[in-house]
Amino acid sequence: MQTVDFRYFPLGSGERVLDLGCGEGRHVISAYALGDVHAVGVDLSAADLRTARERFTGFEEAGNERKQLDLVEASALSLPFADASFDKVICSEVLEHIPDYRAALGEIRRVLKPAGLLCISVPRRWPERLCWALSKRYHQTPGGHLRIFRADRLWAEIERRGFVGFYRHGAHALHGPYWWLRCLFWREGEQHWLVRQYHKLLVWDLLQAPWLTRTLEKWLNPFMGKSVVLYFRGEDSQ
Repeated sequence: MQTVDFRYFPLGSGERVLDLGCGEGRHVISAYALGDVHAVGVDLSAADLRTARERFTGFEEAGNERKQLDLVEASALSLPFADASFDKVICSEVLEHIPDYRAALGEIRRVLKPAGLLCISVPRRWPERLCWALSKRYHQTPGGHLRIFRADRLWAEIERRGFVGFYRHGAHALHGPYWWLRCLFWREGEQHWLVRQYHKLLVWDLLQAPWLTRTLEKWLNPFMGKSVVLYFRGEDSQ
């Protein structure tokens, strides 16, 4: 399930792309698959990185020296990379988990080239507030969401760090109701009948990409997309 729209985040040949908080690898593997780039995924979870490595085996292009993928276990607050060492940075559904997210933004600014591109996504405010209202455990579990962002304020905060925002969109509108059901039936979790059935719908949609659900989500994303996705370029790119 891809949150970044690479039409607004084009990958240049030979670029270094960082996926900060890469989890099980959806965006770092996508970057590798879509461009002749050196894609680097960073995460705190060794287990998630192992899963990402396993998933990557189906995408690796052996012998293609123009492509490379590395996975690194590290903290977003202390990245083991030199200043200005990446052309692009992705940070998708990560900042809401980090106690000191401003320090993470500082590290992003440090490792990104002055004219580089940045894509950040966070949960949209009103669908997230509904999740919090339906279940305290949703955000109180270890590794859960620590805050609810206002997209306009986050946009302004990132711009104050030397970026210029140029595009934003919603994503995954069909996933919002799934999480509302999960929160409503938190004790039963994925065993609840309604949750199971809706999950089957999402899997079907992901695998088959039917016109009906793709069109419906496209219409709904601007208003109820579970995620809001923000794109920035460095001020030096102007």
